[in-house]
This record gives sequence, structure tokens and C-alpha cells, in this order.
Amino acid sequence: MKNMLEKLAQNSQKAIVEGVYEIEQKLTKSDKNIISEIKKNIHASLITEVKFSSPSLGNIRQISDPVEIAKSMIEGGAVGLSVLTQPYLFNGSPEYFSEIRKQMKVPLLMKDVIVDMTQIDAAEKLGADIILLIQGIFDKKFAKEIDEFVSYAHKKKLMVLLEAHTEREFLNSVKTDADLLGINNRDLDTLEIDLKTTQHILDYGKENRIIISESGIETPDDIRFLRKCGADAFLVGSSIMKSKDMKGLVSRLVLAI
Repeated sequence: MKNMLEKLAQNSQKAIVEGVYEIEQKLTKSDKNIISEIKKNIHASLITEVKFSSPSLGNIRQISDPVEIAKSMIEGGAVGLSVLTQPYLFNGSPEYFSEIRKQMKVPLLMKDVIVDMTQIDAAEKLGADIILLIQGIFDKKFAKEIDEFVSYAHKKKLMVLLEAHTEREFLNSVKTDADLLGINNRDLDTLEIDLKTTQHILDYGKENRIIISESGIETPDDIRFLRKCGADAFLVGSSIMKSKDMKGLVSRLVLAI
């Protein structure tokens, strides 16, 4: 599974060429600020993810109504949603994002492997509040300079969650104007997961921006461990999408704190 990050970047380029991100509509974003929602929440702040497949697990859940899935997650107590728009390996779609945005006014993160401004334009048109950028994509030069992307997103009134996996990537992400900093417990090159990734990175010192721990989160104990490490919020996808009781699992994770 080595060099998966490069493959993900290539898949995004393929989707761009095929017109996946050519969006004609213009939807309205949420009136809620995800940072404010996280700061005022007395329980664990979960951003839960609507995704049907992943490179590591293959098919996670049979494709079904994304709106119903999203509603069950919010009813469970999630403060926001991450919606996959990358078609390859994730079975995501801008259409799923659009359907959820039309029905729900919660903060939405467009989850994709962004390598081109075209995808940021699509996020704006879809009514996204936040986009994901992956520091490793830029450090390995699979895209242009990170600062250009952050600045362009801000011009489009989009917040940026900038994700890192290593100490070096995290230190590079801190230098940017990203609104939120993510720590991915999964190595996107090998797809291996270690929750202690968050611990190791935050041992270097807490940033004054919101820190979101991502990947490998399955239990209330995981939430409590990551919170003790210094994470402010948690992005949880596969474990919830695999669950027969998504609302119940979200609720248990939220109430872990």
C-alpha cells in the first residue's frame, strides 16, 4: 500500500479531467461556525463522516440515502459533518454533498484530496463551510504552494482544516493561516493507524488553534485518550459508517466527555 498519497493525488487529477467538480448550482453555506460550535460544546465535539468506501477497508457500507445517514449522525450529537466528494476509492460524490446541504444547515466539511483550485470552487458552489487540505500533498509537491490554496479558500469564504501526520508536517501546517489543524492518525502512504500519533505530535506543544484528531477512533476510551493528549475535536468516519446503530454510537462517543 506504499505511495498511496501519490495515488490519491492522481485520482483527484483524474476526477478533475472527467468534470466531477463542474458544479452549476450555488448553495448557501451554514450560518454556524464550526470553531464556535466546538468551543461551546461541553461534551466531545465530533465531526462525523459520510463515506461509503475507503482505500484501507474497501466498501464500508452499502450506498444508501446520504441525507438519512447525516441526520442520524446529527441526532446523535455531532457538531458537524464531513462528506466525501472523491469518487475513486471512497465512492464519494458532490451530489451526496449537495443533497445533504439542501436538507441540513449544520457546518459541512468537503472531504476530498484537493490538488487544484477547481475543487475549492466546487466547495464554494456546494455550500461547504470547510475544506480539507493535506499537508503531505504539498510537502511532496503533488500540488502548488499550500499558502496559495489557503488564501484562495479564504477568498471564497471557506475555512481550512489542514491535516498533518508527522511532526514535520505539523510544524509546516502551523506556519500557515489554516483555521483548524488536523492530526491524521493514519499514515496515508501505508494506511497504517496509530492513535499515539496525536500524542506524539502534541507532545511538542499545544497550538492555540483548534486541533482535530482524525482516523482510528472507535470507542469512548479512544475519545478520552485523545482529549487527554490535547485534541479539541474528533473526526470519526469508518467506525460509525460500519455501525448498525449510527446514532447510538455517535451519542456514546459524544458523551465520552
